[in-house]
Amino acid sequence: MGRWRPPAPKSSPYITPEGYASLAAELDALWPRRNEVTQHLAAAAAEGDRSENAEYIYRKKELREIDRRIRYLQKRLPILKVVARPRAADRVYFGAWAVLENEAGDEFEYRIVGADEIGGEGLISVDSPMARALLGKAVDDEVQVQTPQGEAVYYVVALRYDAAP
Repeated sequence: MGRWRPPAPKSSPYITPEGYASLAAELDALWPRRNEVTQHLAAAAAEGDRSENAEYIYRKKELREIDRRIRYLQKRLPILKVVARPRAADRVYFGAWAVLENEAGDEFEYRIVGADEIGGEGLISVDSPMARALLGKAVDDEVQVQTPQGEAVYYVVALRYDAAP
């Protein structure tokens, strides 16, 4: 058996205005950091034998990681589509904060964002099963989501579109 795996499905190109600004700021901050790492790398390379030079090896690895992230952001930012807040805020759309309640009475708050923004507390990708089930729902609607443990039922308790929780 080989190690070949099919490529992962492409994530949707949607992003909130806050997320786009964050990625653009990250790209702008990476260039000065790259210049700093390059200077340290040159100083470490001047010390002599590079095969046993830990500083040189570490800086090369750091430079590779920075270059990889810069390349990714330079390719990704132009294709992203910034989605503004919808005019009608009575249904769950991209960028919405939705407060859900399960059958046990526990409440959860999720924001539907682009795949490049996930990672924060309560942020879920628009490509996730939960987000797909939520899209188009209104307050007091029932949401059924297929989970690995089986089907889960939630109720939309509240909805808002501000940027901060």
